[in-house]
Amino acid sequence: MQSFKAFRIHEQDGRIAGRFDTIGLDDLAAGEVVVRVRYSTINYKDALAATGAGRILRRYPLVGGIDLAGSVVSSVDVRFKAGDEVLVTGCGLSETHDGGYAEYARVSADWVIPRPKGLTLADTMRLGTAGFTAGLAIDRMERNGQAPGQGAIVVTGASGGVGSLAIDMLAGRGYEVAAVSGKPEADAYLAEIGARRVLRRQELKLGKRPLETVEWAGAIDSIGGETLTWLTRTVGFYGNIASIGLAQGVDLHTTVMPFILRGVSLLGINSVANPRAERLRIWERLATDLKPRHLERICHRTIAFDALPAAFADFVGGRVLGRTLVEIG
Repeated sequence: MQSFKAFRIHEQDGRIAGRFDTIGLDDLAAGEVVVRVRYSTINYKDALAATGAGRILRRYPLVGGIDLAGSVVSSVDVRFKAGDEVLVTGCGLSETHDGGYAEYARVSADWVIPRPKGLTLADTMRLGTAGFTAGLAIDRMERNGQAPGQGAIVVTGASGGVGSLAIDMLAGRGYEVAAVSGKPEADAYLAEIGARRVLRRQELKLGKRPLETVEWAGAIDSIGGETLTWLTRTVGFYGNIASIGLAQGVDLHTTVMPFILRGVSLLGINSVANPRAERLRIWERLATDLKPRHLERICHRTIAFDALPAAFADFVGGRVLGRTLVEIG
């Protein structure tokens, strides 16, 4: 392990650029566990970070990639031994700590999750942060009283990674699911993975009143902005809205009326900073009752490590359907 290949993100003269570097273990951030990385994935956040389209990193240079899965090479923590198959998602990877776009990673032992039974190592990255986020959103909603039979759950940003996996998981749990998408070409795909209805984002009647006619029993929203405002007006009594993204904007122009008169709960979903016990519990659900039925259909594309830089533009431009697996090793 004298040297290895890594995709690192640099800042020079105010410009951000990612490139392949040859580095050594001593170039990586500190940690108790060294992992030989076999798989990673591409999330929207990864594309923003790698291209400079979003200011994600807190320091430079850093290895990109907020997800990784592989086998333990060495550990000074007794919970892990050489050969263990493990994964890490979030936890500051590619933000404050070197991430998964490298042949080796060194991470905090508290971040490391043993591969759950029922998932292959590749499956854990087909899910990745997107799957963890979708699972966390559904778990939070159900712990707050959401249940099948109460009415339809609407999922925005439906053709993206989180949206696709949320639709599959919800449908598998017995929920009626409606999908909001701006891509007509995705309609058949969304129906295949579990959406009973598909609404065109551009045709939504957002309304202006503090409360509109009840349309949904709950929602998972990755858009934010006006779309999230519309959801607060149209989700019914004691429904939950899981807020997971802000692609449309960070402003929320609503009133207290949905929360007081209808008892709507707005649940903020943070998939980066979670207690270890919660991470373990969500990954156990992802391998059992929340395991997607169409995981390989949703993650239908696998690319080689060398092809990584060319893949980011489609993510930034919103031209990607589902998930992409990256083979590192």
